[in-house]
Amino acid sequence: MKHFTSYLTLGMATLFASCSSGDDEQKQNKPRTPEDKPNVVILFADDLGYGDLGTYGHPTIETPHLDNMAQEGMKFTQFYVAATVSTPSRGALLTGRLPVRSGVHSGVYFPDTEKGIPQKEVTIAEALKEEGYSAACYGKWHLGHKNKYLPTNNGFDDYFGIPYSNDMTPVHNDWGRAQNFPKLPLVDDTTVVEQGVDQRTLTRRYTEHAVDFIQNHKKEPFFLYVPYTFPHVPLFASDKFRDTSKRGLYGDVVQEIDWSAGKIMQTIKNLGIEENTLVFFTSDNGPWLVKKTDGGSAGLLRGGKGTCWEGGMREPAIAWWPGTIEKGVTETSLATSMDLFTTALNLAGAELPQDRTIDGKNLEPLLKGKKEKVRDKMFYYRGSELYAVRKGPWKAHYITVKNRYTPDQKVTRHDPPLLFNIEKDPSEKYNVAEDNQDVLKMLDSVVAEHKSNLDVKQSVIE
Repeated sequence: MKHFTSYLTLGMATLFASCSSGDDEQKQNKPRTPEDKPNVVILFADDLGYGDLGTYGHPTIETPHLDNMAQEGMKFTQFYVAATVSTPSRGALLTGRLPVRSGVHSGVYFPDTEKGIPQKEVTIAEALKEEGYSAACYGKWHLGHKNKYLPTNNGFDDYFGIPYSNDMTPVHNDWGRAQNFPKLPLVDDTTVVEQGVDQRTLTRRYTEHAVDFIQNHKKEPFFLYVPYTFPHVPLFASDKFRDTSKRGLYGDVVQEIDWSAGKIMQTIKNLGIEENTLVFFTSDNGPWLVKKTDGGSAGLLRGGKGTCWEGGMREPAIAWWPGTIEKGVTETSLATSMDLFTTALNLAGAELPQDRTIDGKNLEPLLKGKKEKVRDKMFYYRGSELYAVRKGPWKAHYITVKNRYTPDQKVTRHDPPLLFNIEKDPSEKYNVAEDNQDVLKMLDSVVAEHKSNLDVKQSVIE
């Protein structure tokens, strides 16, 4: 397992405040109160669109538990992920860094990919373990399938799930390349326990593991990360949820994820630890539109997975923390998945790594009802290239890609850039560049400053 002692040689001796073993024992035996370090739970869907939940306006997919989560907590309307596809998005979430900084930016990892999340990166799990947290991951990892890249070698105490996307099998693939991928493996810690897992069972089994973990760690602080396999294609729902949605199989799958989220939150309530637990639900990127009805919907947003249009990177996001987050809040402030790293460390009392750039901001003020601007900029990367930038309401597209996610995508470079007022025109229908040359100059300066501080020398690919 990777330990923080390896970071000390990099000049990080003061990275985290450590506790004596006696203090750790006292922590574990001390009764929990709302004043203790809060638990952090992140529920992370796969390819879910901005418009795929009832609370975000879908007319036929029924998501009562997530809708209730929003009613009891906070719903974000301008929440972004850091990448248009799975692997870099997950890396950004767990490290709080743009994928281009960490090196986890070159597309998605396959069963024959040799690399994975760089060992020098610090994950939320690693940081929180230094503060006495237990950590578990149940679901799709997709940050490297070799043993050294798996969750239990990146700060997690327990892992159960699939190591990459569920279509990377001999049967389901859309990659247009010769391959002899194995049957989809199910991994327990670092051991393959099933080869060719029945995908209909995955959401239920992830949920069962999550519930057990919460029950077994209710008296100590914990970090639980549940990256669901779905609604990534191919779609599978258990018999209990099959043919229950008017939206078809896609709706069945989303409704089972909704059930899972409800089960996890109800467990937290039943144990009486809800006032000491932050639960956050979002997705890794936008809907896979080329899959038609097997894919999701970005609602009023343009584009989807694989693009830097709003539909590719703006996601549904709900935060729930009874007693801390006011009920029924709709938060319109700009926020990103990278902010969850910084927020989790801040809530745990952990220091941020000092030897690297952290892009995440602390969302705690927003969660606690303070009307503070946490961030006003967003950088839209696709691979290592910056495609677009946003500052305040303004978004400029320097590069766009055709609204699909297939090998024959058409990339277009724009000079002058396309310009949209995202707050007035979230659908990105009306290019207003001609009448706002001063805004384009301002955004150009934002990009220039960003690139001057990018320091991609920090990027390490292993």
